[in-house]
Amino acid sequence: MAQGSAKKDSPGKGTSLRDARTSYGEEVQVFYGPDDLKAFDYHRDLGNPGEYPYTRGIYPDMYRGKLWTIRQYAGQASSEETNSRFKFLLQSGQTGLSIAFDLPTQLGLDSDDPLAEDDVGKLGVAVDTLADMERIFEGIPLDRVSTSFTINSTASIILAMYIIVGEKQGVPPEKLRGTLQNDILKEYIARGTWVFSPGPSLRLIGDTIEYCCRNIPRFNPISVSGTHICEYGATAAQTIALTILNAIVYIREALRRGFDIDEIAPLIVFHQPVGGIGYHFFEDIAKLRAGRRLWARIMKEQFNARKPESMRFKFSTGGMGSGMTTAQPLNNIARETLYALAAVLAGTRSLNMACFDEAYAIPSDLAIRTAVRVQQIIAHESGVTDTVDPLAGSYYIEHMTTELEKQILDFMEVLEAMGGVVKAIESGYLQRTLARQSYELQRKIATEEFPLVGVNCFITEEEEKDLQVYRMDPATRDRQVQRLREVKNRRDQTAVNRALENLEEAAGSTEYLMPFIFEAVRSYATVGEIIRAMQKKFGVFKEPISI
Repeated sequence: MAQGSAKKDSPGKGTSLRDARTSYGEEVQVFYGPDDLKAFDYHRDLGNPGEYPYTRGIYPDMYRGKLWTIRQYAGQASSEETNSRFKFLLQSGQTGLSIAFDLPTQLGLDSDDPLAEDDVGKLGVAVDTLADMERIFEGIPLDRVSTSFTINSTASIILAMYIIVGEKQGVPPEKLRGTLQNDILKEYIARGTWVFSPGPSLRLIGDTIEYCCRNIPRFNPISVSGTHICEYGATAAQTIALTILNAIVYIREALRRGFDIDEIAPLIVFHQPVGGIGYHFFEDIAKLRAGRRLWARIMKEQFNARKPESMRFKFSTGGMGSGMTTAQPLNNIARETLYALAAVLAGTRSLNMACFDEAYAIPSDLAIRTAVRVQQIIAHESGVTDTVDPLAGSYYIEHMTTELEKQILDFMEVLEAMGGVVKAIESGYLQRTLARQSYELQRKIATEEFPLVGVNCFITEEEEKDLQVYRMDPATRDRQVQRLREVKNRRDQTAVNRALENLEEAAGSTEYLMPFIFEAVRSYATVGEIIRAMQKKFGVFKEPISI
């Protein structure tokens, strides 16, 4: 019998095999062998770690040289609470910071705006002015830690605030390390914290790229995010395809400004999902390996990149909160461990994990420390970091990596035929497609077609247990509004007015906006005031009907 042929045989008499399929519909075989990799070429398709096409990893020694950054996502209601949580995490062994902002800050609304009344400090920290950012990082030396910002529409303002806080600490911009999410296209696709339409938004993103290129070379101006797209309903292949296409839009904006591909591409990083409802452990690993190989080929063959740094698909990973359940919440520790393990085996450079209580609370100290400990156990006790890409050469993994690369390319071609990802967003095609897929997955869970342990199978009647739930002080908004009022009373209003007028005038032209944003931030203008100044020229985005 030829190697691998048994996997195509029918089951023996009286036996049956459960159906198993990938997210793209391919039947999963009982086992894989050499016949499944007949066209496979080691040097073309795999290569050594740190060598083109980087399938096995972007550095030759990977975790033997340096472990990934442990970067749990955190942002409490107030700046003081967030500062305290950051210090707790650093003391627990976390090696980078990741800040969560409340929805008003993400949408460019001040805490005293009537539209923000019910959301101040609820899903992250409220930041109205430079004073809030100063309190968040008080006592945290910015030249010794890197910081990731999950912020999009107001990213240019938050970047200016961070740089000015660094200056006040005596840290020059060139010594700052960190990452802005600054990925507005995925907001139109999946998340909704947009303010301006795509044109002005891309202009602002181009300005932040330009600023970072010229002033803070150790700071990544964009982290193209697949996590929210995946949460919204994208498949593994669609998630990688959309992040690559979105990144290409940002790169073309920078190239249009006269930058070279080898100046821009090394600054573009990605944030990719692992886990979540409907995830598959090996498929999550294979999709990231496929994305790494495809990105290298696109940068080299389509954009003529020459530097190895331009071809490296650098990604952080997030363990998906959608996979955490309110039922039997301690089961989530097993889930988050598998998510983290998949990320590490795929070659992540930074990892933030969902916490076991995330389905019903802002993570408690216990839950977020447990997430840190899970990463530390994988790093120091499991042995999976001893060798680079230990799954390389697996018939199953290599077959799936190749198949997912084909699926990614197929979806990219569909969108390019429609005129590109921006056109697909403006028409509502992407939003409709992902919403339908999300509905279908929820239907499968409801009908028990897709098993979810503790939710639709293996359900037990448990005694009610006291759960540590984060409860925001109801006076949080009142205190934040009072602080905002105090800042407005003591600032130089003439300087504020002048800065906002200058910004508005510049927004109506084709000028580079970062100097005007810095002027406004230094005067302690609010996030809302700065956004409104630009809004007078940019207008607002009207979302297409997607249902």
